[in-house]
Amino acid sequence: MSTPREPGAPGTDPGTSDGSGPAAPPGAPFEETPWRRLDPRTLLVHCGWMAAPLGSLALTALATGGRINTEAWITLAAISASFAVLTTLGLIRWARTEFRITIPRRGEGAGGASPTFDVRSGLLTRRLRSVPLHRIRTVDLTATPVHRVLGVTVLRAGTAGSGDGSSELSLEALAVPEAERLRTELLAYADAEAVANDPVVARINWRWLRYAPLTFWVIGGVFVAAGGAYRALDGIGIEAWKLGFVQRAFTEFGASALWLTIPAALVAILALGSVGAVVLYVENWWSYCLEWTDSRTLRVRRGLLTTRAVTIERARLRGVVLREPLLLRAGGGALVRAVAGGLGNREENRKRSGLLPPAPRAEALRVAGGTLRSPFPGSAAPAALTPHPRVALRRRRVRGLLFVVLPGTAVLAGLGAAFTPVLLHCAWIYALITTALSLWLARDAYRNLGHGLDGPYLVARSGTFSRDTVALQRDAIAAWTFSTSPFTRRAGLVTLTAAVAAGDDGYRIPDLPAADAPGFATTAAPGILDEFLVHPGPAPVPGQRSR
Repeated sequence: MSTPREPGAPGTDPGTSDGSGPAAPPGAPFEETPWRRLDPRTLLVHCGWMAAPLGSLALTALATGGRINTEAWITLAAISASFAVLTTLGLIRWARTEFRITIPRRGEGAGGASPTFDVRSGLLTRRLRSVPLHRIRTVDLTATPVHRVLGVTVLRAGTAGSGDGSSELSLEALAVPEAERLRTELLAYADAEAVANDPVVARINWRWLRYAPLTFWVIGGVFVAAGGAYRALDGIGIEAWKLGFVQRAFTEFGASALWLTIPAALVAILALGSVGAVVLYVENWWSYCLEWTDSRTLRVRRGLLTTRAVTIERARLRGVVLREPLLLRAGGGALVRAVAGGLGNREENRKRSGLLPPAPRAEALRVAGGTLRSPFPGSAAPAALTPHPRVALRRRRVRGLLFVVLPGTAVLAGLGAAFTPVLLHCAWIYALITTALSLWLARDAYRNLGHGLDGPYLVARSGTFSRDTVALQRDAIAAWTFSTSPFTRRAGLVTLTAAVAAGDDGYRIPDLPAADAPGFATTAAPGILDEFLVHPGPAPVPGQRSR
């Protein structure tokens, strides 16, 4: 969180010409340090947005044989005007953005002052944000391909309480050596004591590439890419369905034997999706290294085109999640994510919380333990988790039959009765296959349910399409939520959610016995529910009236 500087503190006078502020008076608690500016190449980074519209114009010119219509000239004029405006705004922003680290003086005048990271910016309204260094939790360096070509990077400093990203300090763009030095300065007040064991938790192993295609995006990613290409062509006036080779491909596909062409098309989609998944895996996890830079700071470095270095303070690390999507679990793999504060909003947290790419499950357990500095809870004896009542299995079977089997069967049967008897055969085949699949998935989802306590950690496991096992520090739990519906109340079940100021903000334990949930919550995090619990009193004496 940003804290305003006290009136009269050095460096708060915006009227100075050099931006360094007036000289510090004798006895001032802070030493005067010069303001620093962003790298001038920031202006070139702001021009990167021109690549998409200029590329569209180039494609249009190629598709039309070099003829540019009136709409294209209007677009080019709009791009030129936007370039002039944005470049001017970028120049002003660069000139008006400054930062420095303010160190308290030694001696009696320092009092309780602490070092601060100061950033002042603004076009019309000047804004000074001064953050004590001890509140900075993460310092990340992110460089897109444009940044890497120009030799600059973006520095983001996450602070305590910056879960929504509103309190995050961002500097774009800094020269890479300057950004590295600034990150070192910002983290200098962390405990720099050497780690007793090997500080490197994990490095990339390219044999893990075999796990890249084990994701649902192998198929979905192909259609997402095709949809993006279609929208891009449509945006520049090219109708993909009218292209000659596209029409010929559909004509030949329909004229061929479908029992051969349909499996061939599926194989082609799987092949393209697998290649895309491997390429994304390499781009995201190139030069991956997970290490403890000191005894209180965990850092993840990765990326080929867009590089990312995420640092997590140990004090903000609330646990880890062992995630096993269905296909990856079938291949014996898993991945690991951190439950930590200061990683931004949900979208930023999803991008920055990854600690391990898809890898063997044994490696995932080892990395999870190395992150917690203790064996991952439940890794030695997974069956030690408390199972859930059998009524939870019945609920999952009923949901599968009601929401998957019944609607599809009814639609196919209705269409068959109205149009063709072939769909009636499709209806009973669909019902047979989806019933077996739903019952199998319901059984798997029920077997994955479990919860328990392991020393300082609350352990919860659930899910079938993605089985997640979360190990959460018990002292990090801030609140409990008990959720029920008419169906769960009738079954005597409740969903218990542990609220934490980190990660996804809440972690669910579905379908607990309603009678056991309050006791488990009280044992896991004492003191939160005490005022809401009703403790049984002594048995009433016969003949005595109760009040």
